[in-house]
Amino acid sequence: MNDRTSGASGSGHLLRAVGVRVDARPVPLLEPTSLAVRTGERLLVAGEPGHGHTALALALGGRLKVDAGFVELDGSRSGHALRRAVALVDVPGVSEPDVVLPLGTVVAEELAMAGRPTRHGAVRDYLDLRGLGHLAGAPLEAVPPGPRLRVLAGIAARRPGVLAVVTTVPDRFGGDPADWWGTAGELAAAGFAVLVTCTDASALQLTSAPWAHPWSGPSPVALGSARTPSRRPLEETLP
Repeated sequence: MNDRTSGASGSGHLLRAVGVRVDARPVPLLEPTSLAVRTGERLLVAGEPGHGHTALALALGGRLKVDAGFVELDGSRSGHALRRAVALVDVPGVSEPDVVLPLGTVVAEELAMAGRPTRHGAVRDYLDLRGLGHLAGAPLEAVPPGPRLRVLAGIAARRPGVLAVVTTVPDRFGGDPADWWGTAGELAAAGFAVLVTCTDASALQLTSAPWAHPWSGPSPVALGSARTPSRRPLEETLP
């Protein structure tokens, strides 16, 4: 993948969350969760469907005040630094594009946010290079999950200063989890820290696939993994 910004060229950047909890009534939005992912790595975070996925993404991106724990990038807890360095991709209710918009329109808007040319020819070239030109006029909801994430995450990663890409529950659109996990791998190979949240079912499907053994990179993490009493690591619950 060539969608790489100059900001991702450095090595060893670390995005870390320690005991992050987000409260709400009557139950927490996000149970205490700890994780760490470096540039060049992809991390899978699994949990039951619900607001915890979005709350974690917002916390990691410096866009939500946490009630316990902290998030840091290279040891800094600056919200400004997190907002600049962490791109939130296709997060429901936050950065998810309107599904009725044509893919070409969505791409133009995303390119504009990345400071890239948005003329019609630029949009068409971007899609053609990825074999998606035929979908330019199709509503976003008709675009398969794999190409959808490849386009949205690829453009978001082009934004100036981005070091990490966070996307939530791409499996909500169906399809084969290997498709969006492969996209996460391409972004990691391009030098970004990549975090994908998904349902427990998709995590099980991914980690039990023959090609996933041995599992490379950081072990999967469960939402609420840092709560007390401690929850077993996700990998210990898998066959």
